[in-house]
Amino acid sequence: MAGVLDSVNQRTQLVGKNRLELLTFRLNGPQIYGINVFKVREILQTPKLTEIPESHPVIRGTAYIRGRTIPVIDLALAMGNSKPTDMEGSFIVISEYNMTVQGFLVRAVERIINMNWEDILPPPSGLGSRHYLTSITRFENRLIEILDVEKILSEVAPRPDDVSEAIVEKVKEQRPEVFRVLIVDDSSVARKQIKKAVEAIGAETVLLNDGAAAYNHLLELANQGTKVPEHYYVLISDVEMPEMDGYTLTAKIRSNPDLKDLYVMLHTSLSGVFNQSMVEKVGADDFLAKFQPDVLAERVLVHKR
Repeated sequence: MAGVLDSVNQRTQLVGKNRLELLTFRLNGPQIYGINVFKVREILQTPKLTEIPESHPVIRGTAYIRGRTIPVIDLALAMGNSKPTDMEGSFIVISEYNMTVQGFLVRAVERIINMNWEDILPPPSGLGSRHYLTSITRFENRLIEILDVEKILSEVAPRPDDVSEAIVEKVKEQRPEVFRVLIVDDSSVARKQIKKAVEAIGAETVLLNDGAAAYNHLLELANQGTKVPEHYYVLISDVEMPEMDGYTLTAKIRSNPDLKDLYVMLHTSLSGVFNQSMVEKVGADDFLAKFQPDVLAERVLVHKR
């Protein structure tokens, strides 16, 4: 697994081309799951873990890796499987989400696949609210379920999502007359968090769950004669989304004369040294790592028309 991650330069070539790479793996059964390779630091054979008294039941322990102690989450248990993963012969996927590093215990690692976001689809309707998927796809006639890691982490290690009273008071005088915010994110948890944060400072919100839906919505407004950059004060978009990712959405907005002046903030759990070059390449106005409610509230009000 030493060569599982390519260079930053190779990965940034995918930006604006609506493509992604998925690391695929199995848990306790035959089903294949996937997460974006951008979020993966490395993959290791499971080392000896140190148990943590009174920790969340899905945390199997901690591993000391490259000078830091990392909690290890049993993904099968986190998703409701009653059987713990057998650690013999298993792997830990070291990942970075929302500025935190954790290990995900998986039974087997399959491969990395290169996909087009147009082939990544929302989960079927009717699954209810308890599932842990942001999207699904097919590869070589096999169904791949792409995990909503943000939902898993919010249940295992919830973080504060309220904007502080100090920030609410601080930004009160900065609110624009038209303060309508378009939020685009495929994670239901993330959408609710962002909505809560910007509504706390007085915004009206519209929520959509993928880039294609957002772009079509903006085009429809423009075709009706609406001046989109005046209608929406800011667009806050995730990067990873089915059908059209946030980078492609931003690039398409910038290439459309009716939309190009819309202020776009990319708000994502992706992190790493490549982010700034990606943001500059597609022409986003701002980038913010999830999830920092006070910082988000302040940054939303930074720009002026």
